[in-house]
Amino acid sequence: MTDIRLDEQLCFALYSASRAVIAAQRPGLAELGLTYPQYLAMLVLWEEDEITVSRLCRRLQLDSGTVSPLLRRLETLGYLTRRRSSSDERSVTVALTPEGVALGARADCVYDSLTAAIAETSEHQRDDEFTFDIDDLTQLRSTLHHLTDELRRHLDEPTKGRTT
Repeated sequence: MTDIRLDEQLCFALYSASRAVIAAQRPGLAELGLTYPQYLAMLVLWEEDEITVSRLCRRLQLDSGTVSPLLRRLETLGYLTRRRSSSDERSVTVALTPEGVALGARADCVYDSLTAAIAETSEHQRDDEFTFDIDDLTQLRSTLHHLTDELRRHLDEPTKGRTT
């Protein structure tokens, strides 16, 4: 047996929190008719209307084998178009359709679902229990971005003095 416990693992806490946040956003996602990964792809497109698939993959931190089926489905839904570059057939550009732009105007419902769920949990807390507000979530997001950046920087550094 080991002294390592599941509930003491940072990775499991992050995984569980991610699943809970996505579940809280599900009503808004359903209103848009999108899955969570499709929503993430659309978020990038609402920021950068015309983007190459390779850049979209980098932004989402996903490989093209994962992103391509998402894009196919979003194209079938009429939210985007894909076209090959005339100068480089390997490069595919994705752009929003008017329907995709219009969907973005309604996308606040996803964040609203999350904040409503958080507000509801706060209403049921005892006075001595910790509750979350928007400032707490903003700070948590900032901390998670910082953790991610630092870990990536560390993992991307070549090992000092290592020979292969």
